[in-house]
Amino acid sequence: MSTTVTAVAAFMAGFSGVSVLARATFVVEPLAAYGVPRSWWNGLGVLKLAGAAGLVVGFWAPVIGILAAVGLVLYFAGAVLTVVRAKAYGHVAFPLMYMAPAAAALALM
Repeated sequence: MSTTVTAVAAFMAGFSGVSVLARATFVVEPLAAYGVPRSWWNGLGVLKLAGAAGLVVGFWAPVIGILAAVGLVLYFAGAVLTVVRAKAYGHVAFPLMYMAPAAAALALM
């Protein structure tokens, strides 16, 4: 069970990171609307990819997986705060959707 949850969390974080780096419209338009500076976008995408990679490495080095899961939970908590700060309350579900598997993976580790 924990392997599946962690794999899902890694896939979702990786997908989200690639989407930012590829400048997918469904990701970057909201980032711009929330006031996230464009100069941050590459860094945010890389952080998500690093978290995804850390979850995968965690299958063999559990402490790395735990740290990656903590980092992703904190990352997506910051995303929730950014959405709330922008008063885009209808969009809060999106970062929560990505945070949930990372939090579940952390709980199961």
